[in-house]
Amino acid sequence: MIEIRRATENDATYIALLGRITYTESHGDFIEDKKNLLDFYNTYYAVSQIKKELNDINNMFWIVFSDELPIGFAKLCLNVNTLNSIDESYCKLQRLYILNDFIGFKIGTQLQEIILKKAIELNYKKIWLTAYYKNTKGIKFYKKYDFKEVGSIDFYVGKTNYENLIFEKTL
Repeated sequence: MIEIRRATENDATYIALLGRITYTESHGDFIEDKKNLLDFYNTYYAVSQIKKELNDINNMFWIVFSDELPIGFAKLCLNVNTLNSIDESYCKLQRLYILNDFIGFKIGTQLQEIILKKAIELNYKKIWLTAYYKNTKGIKFYKKYDFKEVGSIDFYVGKTNYENLIFEKTL
């Protein structure tokens, strides 16, 4: 049975571990220097960092379970536009990850629909996200939801830049 619910601080360890695993599954082959990847995880997927983000009122997390085991999560950042300035009409889908073994079950679709519904409920006018330009599976998924490419942004893992495309959707 699939359960999707809002995440709490008690889920920080699950999210940190899921973040590391799912990022490796989706992006790990693109990162040349594995030490940089480990440093990235130790910064962005440390349990303490995830707890801090979970306690930030401008972040909303969801976690997905299958038979009580965590299999995915998502993070919505409130009041952030594509220029990283405060804009109360924009929100950012910062993360949406499902373990590879569960992708074929359309759980990402369910999670995406929950996030879009919540953004609309909160009266956001636009939602945006970034995706690595070589992540064709992710890009195809977002385009299915009418996200349109509007630019690109630098994303560094260590000292290496991995160009990310910016996608935006009017709600």
